[in-house]
Amino acid sequence: MELKVQKRIAASLLKCSPSKIKMDVNRLDEMEESITKKDIMSLIKDGAIQKRRVNAKSRSRARRIHKQKIKGKRKGMGSRKGKAHASLSGKSRWILKIRAQRKLLADLRQSGGIDNKVYRGLYKKSGGGFFRSKRHIMIYAAENNLMRNEKK
Repeated sequence: MELKVQKRIAASLLKCSPSKIKMDVNRLDEMEESITKKDIMSLIKDGAIQKRRVNAKSRSRARRIHKQKIKGKRKGMGSRKGKAHASLSGKSRWILKIRAQRKLLADLRQSGGIDNKVYRGLYKKSGGGFFRSKRHIMIYAAENNLMRNEKK
């Protein structure tokens, strides 16, 4: 019994592959006689022809990995993709940079390297994004003779 045509028609009606079509073995005679789309549609409505259920991918592994990532696991160097700062947001990078710069300025003021007026100027410049790093602050201060040690 060749039912390739019937399978193909049923597949087009059910919008799937012919390999996903399941036919009732008890009603093969009826299926062999049905040659039009209307006939096949009536067999589908009766339940003689069905679409096989597609096996979905299991999400159990994905859920387990997600739980670990929430805990902070699986974030080592081997798991990272992208550039050096891809895992940090722009804001986080800014926070890290500005805190380091402000700490340096506070230490310089505390140790007497700069006076209050210079401190305020450099603080505002760093807050405005003028300096790239702590080293940039030191270079800028040295070039503009803002350090107390270099004045003497």
